[in-house]
Amino acid sequence: MNGGKPIVWLHGEIKTPPFTQTARLEAGMLLRQLQQGETLGMPYAKPIRTIGRRCYELRIRDENRNWRIIYRVDDDAIIIVEVFSKTSRATPKAVIEACRSRLKRYDRITK
Repeated sequence: MNGGKPIVWLHGEIKTPPFTQTARLEAGMLLRQLQQGETLGMPYAKPIRTIGRRCYELRIRDENRNWRIIYRVDDDAIIIVEVFSKTSRATPKAVIEACRSRLKRYDRITK
C-alpha cells in the first residue's frame, strides 16, 4: 500500500475546535509518520502499557493545552483509541478503562 497503514478511528477527533490549526498539523504529521512505519519516541510518544501491548500516548502541545492521542500499532493499521486534553501528570483511570474496553471490542470484531 503506497499510503502506508490505514488509520482506524475508534474514538475522538483532531478537528477545530478544540485543536488549533498548528496542533492539528503536528498531529497529522506524526500520524502520517506512524502510517509509514516509523517508530516515534520521546518527546512525541511514549508507551502506555497500562492499556495494552503496542499502545502509545502521542503528545501534542497546543497553545493552552496538552493533547494526548492514545493509539495502538497493529500489523495492518494504526488504531486511534482516544483523544483528550491532559490536565494532570497521570492519565485518568476513566480514560485507561475506556481505551481497554474499546480495544477489547475492536479485537472481538476484527479477529
